[in-house]
Amino acid sequence: MNDHLDDKRSPFSIAWRDQFQVGIAQVDAEHKRLFSLVKSLSLQTANETVEELLEYVVLHFTHEQELMERSGYPAFDQHLKLHEEFGAHVADFLGSGEDWSEERVQELRRFLNRWLIGHILTHDLRFGKWYAELKDKRVALDAAAVAAPAKAKAKGFWARLFG
Repeated sequence: MNDHLDDKRSPFSIAWRDQFQVGIAQVDAEHKRLFSLVKSLSLQTANETVEELLEYVVLHFTHEQELMERSGYPAFDQHLKLHEEFGAHVADFLGSGEDWSEERVQELRRFLNRWLIGHILTHDLRFGKWYAELKDKRVALDAAAVAAPAKAKAKGFWARLFG
């Protein structure tokens, strides 16, 4: 039996897994929503679901890119390019003018799931790790900044007391 044909007949749907977490609550919540929207894609609701999915992708990419830019993520430009390439691929697919069929819905679902998983497990996880390290450094710097004046005050007090 032809595996390619079997792949087209059976719905391609992947549920959210904890391994997809990048460690940034908002990004993880948005990724979960994206998986849910892809899973809900069906022939009966294709137009509405695709519209909602596109709106949510724009919202998610905007949030993720703003977070990367504000935090000074060094791979921001490369990540932005990946988002742009994704958008171009989806626009080409949707701009073909073809009517929705079960095969076309499954093709879109396969592409979206594969792209999401590959992107999250490679690029978004890399950003999540970098962001966590940045937060750890900032916490350490903040703690040092709070401790420095306290040490100076303590030193001054003891020096006045015994000086």
